[in-house]
Amino acid sequence: MGRSVFVTVGTTSFDELISCISSEQILSILKDLGYNRLVLQIGRGTVEPQSHSTASFTLDVFRYKNSLAEDIQNADLVISHAGAGSCLETLEAQKPLIVVINEKLMSNHQLELAKQLNKDGHLYYCTCSTLGSTLKTLDLSSLKVFPPCHPATFADFLDKVVGLR
Repeated sequence: MGRSVFVTVGTTSFDELISCISSEQILSILKDLGYNRLVLQIGRGTVEPQSHSTASFTLDVFRYKNSLAEDIQNADLVISHAGAGSCLETLEAQKPLIVVINEKLMSNHQLELAKQLNKDGHLYYCTCSTLGSTLKTLDLSSLKVFPPCHPATFADFLDKVVGLR
């Protein structure tokens, strides 16, 4: 079956990430790393790459599903926007995660969340402009398993990250 990357932007629009991840440069890096399937969840975005399949690589694209749990579970690597729900669901599934920061968001609490989870060793984060170099240099074996989640504990963590506590 090979190795798969799942990319999610949640319910938002993050066209820059979809354009970046579906570029020839990033597709080439993914292939060089041994991935042969890329699944893009594109949300409300206007950039919509065409699904296609060759003998060595498959690209699947969809907007929404009721649940992303199966896509996350089937992935060998998840690349996500920094939404708390997407991060938490991926980390709870114990899947390696790269968070791509949307630099166009104002008062970006997503960046604070990604930085803290990176500092704690649970994920990598980057921007669209550094995604290629991040993919080339990351060591997924160095990531720490995220502890089983309890909603109240995670809410406390988020409050701490955004400065409410």
